[in-house]
Amino acid sequence: MGSVAANDLKPHAVCVPYPAQGHINPMLKLAKLLHHKGFHITFVNTEYNHNRLLKSRGPNSLDGLPDFRFETIPDGLPPNDADSTQDIPSLCDSTSKTCLAPFSSLLSRLNNAAPDVPPVTCIVSDGCMSFTVEAAHQFGLPEALFWTPSACGLLGYTQYSHLVERGYTPLKDMSYVTNGYLETKLDWIPGMRNDIRLRDLPSFIRTTAADDIMLNFVLHEVNNIPKGTAVVLNSFYELEHDAFDALSAMYPRVFSIGPLQLMLNQIQDEGLKSIGSNLWKEDPVCIEWLDDKEPNSVVYVNFGSITVMTAHQLTEFAWGLANSKKSFLWIIRPDIVAGDTAMLPPEFVTETKERGKLASWCPQEEVLKHPAIGGFLTHSGWNSTLESVCGGVPVICWPFFAEQQTNCRYSCVEWEMGMEIDNDVKRDEVELLVRELMDGEKGEKMRNKALEWKSKAEAAAGPDGPCFQNLDQLINDLLLPKIKLSQ
Repeated sequence: MGSVAANDLKPHAVCVPYPAQGHINPMLKLAKLLHHKGFHITFVNTEYNHNRLLKSRGPNSLDGLPDFRFETIPDGLPPNDADSTQDIPSLCDSTSKTCLAPFSSLLSRLNNAAPDVPPVTCIVSDGCMSFTVEAAHQFGLPEALFWTPSACGLLGYTQYSHLVERGYTPLKDMSYVTNGYLETKLDWIPGMRNDIRLRDLPSFIRTTAADDIMLNFVLHEVNNIPKGTAVVLNSFYELEHDAFDALSAMYPRVFSIGPLQLMLNQIQDEGLKSIGSNLWKEDPVCIEWLDDKEPNSVVYVNFGSITVMTAHQLTEFAWGLANSKKSFLWIIRPDIVAGDTAMLPPEFVTETKERGKLASWCPQEEVLKHPAIGGFLTHSGWNSTLESVCGGVPVICWPFFAEQQTNCRYSCVEWEMGMEIDNDVKRDEVELLVRELMDGEKGEKMRNKALEWKSKAEAAAGPDGPCFQNLDQLINDLLLPKIKLSQ
């Protein structure tokens, strides 16, 4: 693997994630890989998330390393001390309108910092933070856009302008969400099979308003990818080859660099390992609890960092799990119930106390590679989907929003390692699907398929695999235009 040759020419990458947990995690992994390759790293969180990290991980958790430092910019929203993800439409609107000036000021300050901080040489930004494109242009810097969705999810987003032009969105009224309209098949999307349905595309098209914040935000961000800019995805070609081929026809520099967690696991650097990104405090007892369980005996349940549900839906999931009679580890964020505290029925807690473990957050990568885990009830976020692939764990999908619907479709149909649960969740369906996942014939086939994908992921992210080669190419071709790698 390559590394930067000359210390006096040390490159400096400024990494800017979108300010939500599912975006910060993969960006931090990519930043660590670049650091391993010899880059000085400045990692830029919003002030709100910086404070949440200090709260969840301790007052010294963002001290970083001499050449891996943390900085902040404001997100433009009113001050807030809540320990939860901010409103996504408000956050998207605010970052796109207010962050350019403070980010440009940060770049100027970094370029005039102490002698031990080299000048900024490139920007690696989340694809949803495209104000950095203008900053990169102002400062004459190369930039890579790191899109944290799946390749198939990003491909879905690229179709939004066509969906508007063809009249598929905005919807005539909200009855179109439930009247069968979303079952409409789309046979014209390059890289997606002809049986792809409107409901399988990222969910922001489910609006009646032409001025909908999220619809227009996506249109702007996707259309703001400059020609020649690197498009980086946390995935591997064999998993999503059709989507990668279609994206490569749109953008000349598409890099599959993933799964990042498997690449990062090969780097033995205690300093880097000490830098974490969980915005909620982890419950360390989860792994100890799993250690006492038989192989493939536990259902892991986690709906991610943004999904919210009604109290009724929470109760239906609870009794479905209870009635399945299976052991489970269930992560329930304090803010998972919209506008209320997450409260489970006392009878449920009593009935399942011998075989259930409830926690507010956990080290998910560790959980999903634990031998006790036999299945994963998930919201189908891309990090969770890819981590289930890396763990060889089959899934039950309950997608919430964004490209989770696309990931769900691919998990169930293309990759054959998942089953979908109806959005209008019922305890009987939860019970049946959990039993099938853990004990059924279909569950066994899904598990075998997941293990096949795990093997392919490990090959792609191996020391001599294509993803490390792609990382070196990204560095050589774009991020280090005047500095060559030495072997």
